[in-house]
Amino acid sequence: MMLADYVTYLPDDLLCKVGRASMAVSLEARAPLLDWRVAEFAWSLPLGFKRSETTSKVLLKRVLGRYVPQSMVHRPKRGFGAPVSDWLKGDLRPWAEDLLQPARLEREGVLSAAAVQPLWQQFLGGQRKWHTHLWNVLMFQAWQAHWRQVRAGVTGR
Repeated sequence: MMLADYVTYLPDDLLCKVGRASMAVSLEARAPLLDWRVAEFAWSLPLGFKRSETTSKVLLKRVLGRYVPQSMVHRPKRGFGAPVSDWLKGDLRPWAEDLLQPARLEREGVLSAAAVQPLWQQFLGGQRKWHTHLWNVLMFQAWQAHWRQVRAGVTGR
């Protein structure tokens, strides 16, 4: 599993996203644990230095514990995500509402307005956090609209 992460998940997902996000704001980001010497050393370690029954990154946490409080070393993971909910309720709301118009959804015939509209209304009303689901619908709708325009331009329609 570590090898699969190393050759696929890291370069194709995590490092790609970090690279794009940091370059978008002219920020130099480094991944010091990916230095070939550090990676080679980590690969040479027995599994017991990497994880125990209850903890991952055992050796790293042991070393880190010398320099920072234990409460910081052993806290749960905290990710960071794009503020999609804020976007959809803010600047992107007109764009989203255009793509999610019931008449448009029905005319295009792929997604059901009866299924999508309640999600949108619950999201806007604060009853449910449907932003991830809605983002997928919006990406599909935007993709579909783009290719309709391309096809119309190519065929002259």
